[in-house]
Amino acid sequence: METTQHDSRYSWARLAISLGLSVVGSIGMWAVIVVLPAMQADFGVSRAMATIPYTFNMAGFAIGNFYFGRAVDRWGITPVLAASAILQAVGFGVAALTPSFAVVSVLHLFLGLGAAASFAPLIADVSQWFLRRRGIAVAIAASGNYLAGTIWPTPIAWINELHGWQGSYLALAALTLAALLPGSLLLRRQIDATSAEHATIVAAGKAASIRLCPRALQFLLVIAGIGCCTAMSMPQVHIVALCIDRGFGQQAGAEMLSLMLAGGVASRLVFGAMADRLGGLLVLAIGGTLQMLALSLFLYQGGMASLYLISLIFGLSQGGIVPSYAIIVREYMPPREAGRRVGFVIGGTIVGMAFGGWITGWLYDLTGDYNAAIWNGIGFNLLNVAIALGILSRVVRGRPEVTASSA
Repeated sequence: METTQHDSRYSWARLAISLGLSVVGSIGMWAVIVVLPAMQADFGVSRAMATIPYTFNMAGFAIGNFYFGRAVDRWGITPVLAASAILQAVGFGVAALTPSFAVVSVLHLFLGLGAAASFAPLIADVSQWFLRRRGIAVAIAASGNYLAGTIWPTPIAWINELHGWQGSYLALAALTLAALLPGSLLLRRQIDATSAEHATIVAAGKAASIRLCPRALQFLLVIAGIGCCTAMSMPQVHIVALCIDRGFGQQAGAEMLSLMLAGGVASRLVFGAMADRLGGLLVLAIGGTLQMLALSLFLYQGGMASLYLISLIFGLSQGGIVPSYAIIVREYMPPREAGRRVGFVIGGTIVGMAFGGWITGWLYDLTGDYNAAIWNGIGFNLLNVAIALGILSRVVRGRPEVTASSA
């Protein structure tokens, strides 16, 4: 068998660079969650209305994951990350300077588009450089998104208290531009044709073992992604607001979000290693079940210490779910389609996050608390688990795979 570039020393070095860029490039996804209560007070809108910027943000994130994914297939990751830097700098900077809530909301579409480049497109690029350890590599790359959510909420909340949410956004505009533009140039190299062909043959062998065409599998994964992330968004989007409602304060909410996402990073690494042994489909089913159980814990009306613990448990349960979709796509579909297919499926998860963030706010306004939203999330999570188990039931066990040496 010919030597390929997969799992090489350069692959791991490239992964480390990608992770660092993802931590900065994903800021645009998390900042609005931290400043949501401040925006609500500043503009004098309802809780449901205050989530509109987040909904625009997630809409941009979903669109960006798909179209930037296609761009990665064609041109590579470097121009995509450069575009991300410009979009986020413009989004943060102009939003901080405008007095219109409608304009601020629309500008969050730019922030979502920019942040998207550091998720599915970057994951797809990383996945091209790994074969044997693809699961853990994808999990590490996907952890950049959660590391951003772990690192940035506390300093954003601190700047917010001193200079308002506008001051936070101006600082983030400068940071994203300064880090992503030069950093993108470090990833100009692309995988060679021999390695890409080898990965294509291996994927064909895996595809032969599942009784679903690629389009049907992709559609089911999108629906599953909407289900799991509608549930996931309830704690992630509203934990700061929930803490304020229960009298614990904004800073405690930011710390709980960081704790939740730190647990998510650990979860992603563990589930990524599991995926290398068990496959992405089984990891998806396990993660969905654990998230559903953890989400139900938010129904408990305890003190601040218990909410810290529940936030950590939730993070540990759900972090591995979203990367499993990318792993499944790369296991069963050709690498030349990685960007657009991973982007499309991940886009479904972002639709779930956007819808879940909005409907949670709507149910809160309707009922006066978050209990109905939690039960709504549990119902969507059941849909996710049912789809994962249904796909698993169609996998033919024991069917010999096509390998590079036998093809």
